[in-house]
Amino acid sequence: MSAAVLPPVAPARDSGGHHGALTADRAASLLAACSTARRASELHAAMVRTGLDSDRAVAFRLQRAYAASGRLGLSLTLLHRTQDPTAIFYTSAIHAHSSRGLHLAALALLSDMLSEGLLPTAHTLSASLPACRGLALGRALHAYAFKLALSGDSYVATALLSMYARAGDAAAARALFDEMPDPHVVSVTAMLTCYGNMGALDDARRLFDGLPRKDFICWNAMIDGYTQHGKPNEALQLFRQMLSSSAEPDEVTVVLVLSAVAQLGTVESGKWLHSYVKNSRRVQLNVRVGTALIDMYCKCGSLEDAVAVFHGIGDKDIVVWNAMINGYAMHGDSRKALEMFVQLRDQGLWPTDITFIGLLNACSHSGLVEEGHRFFQSIEHEYGIDPKIEHYGCMVDLLGRAGLIEEAFHLVQSMTITPDAVMWVSLLAACRLHKNMALGQRIADFLVTKGLANSGMYILLSNIYAAVGKWEEVARVRSMMKASGIQKEPGCSAIEIERKVYEFVAGDMSHPCTDEIYAMLDKMNGLVKEHGHVPQTELVLHDLDEATKEKALAVHSEKLAVAFGLISTQPGATIKIVKNLRACSDCHAVLKLISKITNRKIVFRDRNRFHHFVDGSCTCGDYW
Repeated sequence: MSAAVLPPVAPARDSGGHHGALTADRAASLLAACSTARRASELHAAMVRTGLDSDRAVAFRLQRAYAASGRLGLSLTLLHRTQDPTAIFYTSAIHAHSSRGLHLAALALLSDMLSEGLLPTAHTLSASLPACRGLALGRALHAYAFKLALSGDSYVATALLSMYARAGDAAAARALFDEMPDPHVVSVTAMLTCYGNMGALDDARRLFDGLPRKDFICWNAMIDGYTQHGKPNEALQLFRQMLSSSAEPDEVTVVLVLSAVAQLGTVESGKWLHSYVKNSRRVQLNVRVGTALIDMYCKCGSLEDAVAVFHGIGDKDIVVWNAMINGYAMHGDSRKALEMFVQLRDQGLWPTDITFIGLLNACSHSGLVEEGHRFFQSIEHEYGIDPKIEHYGCMVDLLGRAGLIEEAFHLVQSMTITPDAVMWVSLLAACRLHKNMALGQRIADFLVTKGLANSGMYILLSNIYAAVGKWEEVARVRSMMKASGIQKEPGCSAIEIERKVYEFVAGDMSHPCTDEIYAMLDKMNGLVKEHGHVPQTELVLHDLDEATKEKALAVHSEKLAVAFGLISTQPGATIKIVKNLRACSDCHAVLKLISKITNRKIVFRDRNRFHHFVDGSCTCGDYW
């Protein structure tokens, strides 16, 4: 470690800035209250002048003052100049580096300390363990702590548990947790987070429910587990329970729950949460919360509310702008997304890799090939950002949707980054969309041969074969899926009525209002046929007769959701639907006509984007 240059000597001043003599006790007191590097330098100069810097207590306080103000180099220089430093000196330095993410430097200091023949204390080990980013070293420190009879110390045990949890060794973490007579909140949170990260949500919930006391950090850990593993309903229910408990939600809680609402796409729940923020004494509508609100409103189909939140945020950073650009892209307002890029540059903000993901998505959703090429080239050449797999994926999607499949395939082949599954799926989807079955089969055969095919790829391959009537190949692919344990994800559409979410799958008969829903569905089908709609039976990729194919199309999940929306809301009210898969073109055509016939706006979110159906048209311009 290189030594830093110490500050020059200056006249001694007391805490009020007046000249005067300093005692060791007075110097230590001033250093304990020191919060800036400049103040630490002034006090250091005064102590050098008066000779107090040789006092061990003062030297230790000075080392800590430099570390606390971020001047780690000067802190280390003082450590190395100290005669016979004790374990306390090293522990302070280790903690300063470990807490700032300088893990290797922290562990190097521990090694230096052991080389000096000094034994670590419980505080030394609890400061060192967070720097362990691998199980091997963590287990070695665990063994050393056991040898020194320190593993039972509450701080060490908590640090060990956190280390195992971070490394994903839930069994070791739980064994330590169960040995704790009175687990600290940090230990409980670490254990909940460990289960949450691993997706062991049932184990996490059993632990959570068994806690006699739960603070807001424990609630956050459990809500986060549900949110990150696609269980937004459970996250929202838990938040409502939290509101009736003694724990008060904080900013982190709100951001997590907004993410859950965004997954659900339920705008009424989002507005209720927004109202909670406005009336909360603890949660402020700052940049972080505002960004989460923008993201939530965009994903819930309420672009107008997202724009209102955006304009209400002061001192907007690039993260806020990115959220709004992505929102416009998601809703197909690509030109507005591109305009925002010009505006943020005019304000002196520097784009990030996320900015360009939003811009490229905007180009992809509207077929802006030339603009997409220009943005893609500028990522590295103008802004010095290394293109990531997501940027390549957006570009492949843009080219594929525009029918430039060979160019997209060439881009994939020329990449220095290994293509991911999303990219291959985009290519196969483009082949199917533009009926380039020859290239689709080449790509599919390559993926199957290399063992790279996943469920989405198998389904697209099956669809490609079905589209050209190769039913034997369809059967072969489906047999391969069955043998591999791969199942097709069923289409599911959700609609929110009076803050309650109702879900439908194709041909669903489980709803209490099934008779009324199907009566409305029959009425819808009759009306759209009167307006010239011809069912696109070629989309039913099974070897069936035309009448059966038409019946299968008629009961798609989004059509059932719309029918339920029509019988459950007031005339003229907007209907909002969320689907887990891409909309089929027959449903897209039907929803356009329904919006015109019923004079309703229908906002439909599929896996890729939003469609706003108004008076027989869609904001996607039939390009999706």
